[in-house]
Amino acid sequence: MPFVSIIMPAYNAERTVKESVLSALKQTYSDFELIVIDDGSKDRTPEILRELAQSDARIRVLRNDPNVGVSRSRNRGIAEATGEWVAFLDSDDLWREDKLEKQLKLIEQYPDAALTYTASAFILNDGSPMGYVLPAKERIGRRELLRHNLLSCSSVMARTDLLRECPFPGDRIHEDYFVWLTLLKKIPYAYGVNEPLLIYRLTENSRSGNAWRSTKMLFRTYRAVGMNPISAALHVPPYLLYVINKKRKQKASR
Repeated sequence: MPFVSIIMPAYNAERTVKESVLSALKQTYSDFELIVIDDGSKDRTPEILRELAQSDARIRVLRNDPNVGVSRSRNRGIAEATGEWVAFLDSDDLWREDKLEKQLKLIEQYPDAALTYTASAFILNDGSPMGYVLPAKERIGRRELLRHNLLSCSSVMARTDLLRECPFPGDRIHEDYFVWLTLLKKIPYAYGVNEPLLIYRLTENSRSGNAWRSTKMLFRTYRAVGMNPISAALHVPPYLLYVINKKRKQKASR
């Protein structure tokens, strides 16, 4: 059985999914399976995935019909995973070829590690690179993560058994942020590789692009992880200031 299971939800991703899949297949660490969940795509995504799966036996393609959303797609992938570790890669993001190798070396360095991530570089929707890099800390605990989420989902590798205990909750909140905060109730730290091994694609139609919608989702996320309404409301403004500052740095780096 593979040591790592890569989970990739894909919905109408004909423009980017092949490049994303190839960035996984080019990893210097090759003992993995890539589970792609086609979430009811209406474009050429299913055809592209069939062609890719025929070229590499490590690819498994699952199909949702109808579309069920990113949370349920990731949960389905985790349920199907055979690896000891799960790594997430969205269908518009890219990995540097040594991403898995360096995260696995980090796990060897910290035997208690159960949740790991990396720094993130950024590209625009058309693939143009940006100068801004979101750093990763050597380790980060729950209290600090409540102030700002440094864990880009496509950079995360976590133990499969822990993820099965904490499924993604649905798409009305920041579902990945919820999972990291919940896992950090069970484990003391997430460990980071401070190298931009993830290349994150910024898209204009992302759910976090709408400021008011993102604010409501953030408040719901804090409530979902157990905060009372007052504490959740008090945490929102500092987090939004962090996001605004990050977006300014991204814009200045174009």
